[in-house]
This record gives sequence, structure tokens and C-alpha cells, in this order.
Amino acid sequence: MKILVIGASGTVGRAVASALAQRHEVLSAGREHGDYRVDITRDDSVEALFKATGPLDAIVSTAGALFFGPLGTMRPVDFEVGLQNKLLGQVRLALLGQHVLRDGGSITLTTGIVAEEPIRHGTNASAVNAAVEGFVKGAAIELLRGQRINAISPTLLTESQNAYGAVFPGFETVPAVRVAQAYVRSVEGAQTGRVYRVWQ
Repeated sequence: MKILVIGASGTVGRAVASALAQRHEVLSAGREHGDYRVDITRDDSVEALFKATGPLDAIVSTAGALFFGPLGTMRPVDFEVGLQNKLLGQVRLALLGQHVLRDGGSITLTTGIVAEEPIRHGTNASAVNAAVEGFVKGAAIELLRGQRINAISPTLLTESQNAYGAVFPGFETVPAVRVAQAYVRSVEGAQTGRVYRVWQ
């Protein structure tokens, strides 16, 4: 299969690209790194990406920024960070990407444990991740030509524990290589409209 991984330079993205490259042709894209450059907040940038890649068998997104900060001082412009980037950015990849997907192709987006297990200062992340999951479930019943869509919801990565462990007190971690297997399952499997939770 010809697979495009957006966000392939991140911790999860690298693990996903490595796992899929064992059996497939993997193209990478990101804002600053990869085979292609893309800004997922802009239609024209995403359209140019898909024009450059041509037809694909799978689109995988491990990209998307969020805002973390206390609710008491949060402003609407802060909340917009996650809406415009991780939510609409990934939705944009799916909406525009469906047209370059071959019959039976798949789209895999990324959410996170805070959609169901909120943390302090993570209101934006909880809302955005839950919205992405809602989009996946709704889109799954409308995609045509046998196309599929799923989401992966990882907990805190073992590789990120030193940096973010303090804001995830008591959360078990999972290594990126294990999270990557959920993406393999989404791409190579048959299910659609699913949220694969990789929490422990």
C-alpha cells in the first residue's frame, strides 16, 4: 500500500512510519520535516499535498497542536488553538483526503486519553479529542467506495513521561512502538468508525 503519514517526525509518527514501512511504501509530511511540507490549518496547503502525493491507499495523521492552560485565565483565542489545529486540521485532512483515497482506502486520525479522562489545564485537549472521535464515528457511515476511518487514542507515552508526567498524575504510560500497532491495525484491518484506545 501507498501510505501518507502526516506528523511523521513526532514520537508517535516516527514509530508509526517505521512499523508501516516494513510492508508498505510510506510517505511522510509535516510542517518542517518529511518528504512533503504541509500546514494542516490551510486548505490550499493540504490540497497541494494531496496533489503532490497522488492517489493513496491510506492517510494517517499523528499531527495537531492543542492549548494547555487553566480554565480561569483561558480566552477564546486560546481555545481556538486546538480547534483550528488538531480538530479542524485533522478534519481537513479527512475531508480533502477522501478524494485521493483509492477504493477501500483508510483514514486514521489521532485523539488521546483526555477525551475520557480529563486532566487539570486540559479542557481544550478534552474537548478537541472528543470532537475528533465524534467526527470519526459520523464520517464512517458516509464514506463511499469502501473507504474506512478510525481514530487512535493513546495515553501518555513512556517517552514523554519526563516532560509531561507531572500533569498526568497516576497515569500508566505506553511506549510509542506499542501505540504504533494500533495504527497498523487501523490501516491493515477491516474495521471503521472505531476509536482504538491504547491506555496500558
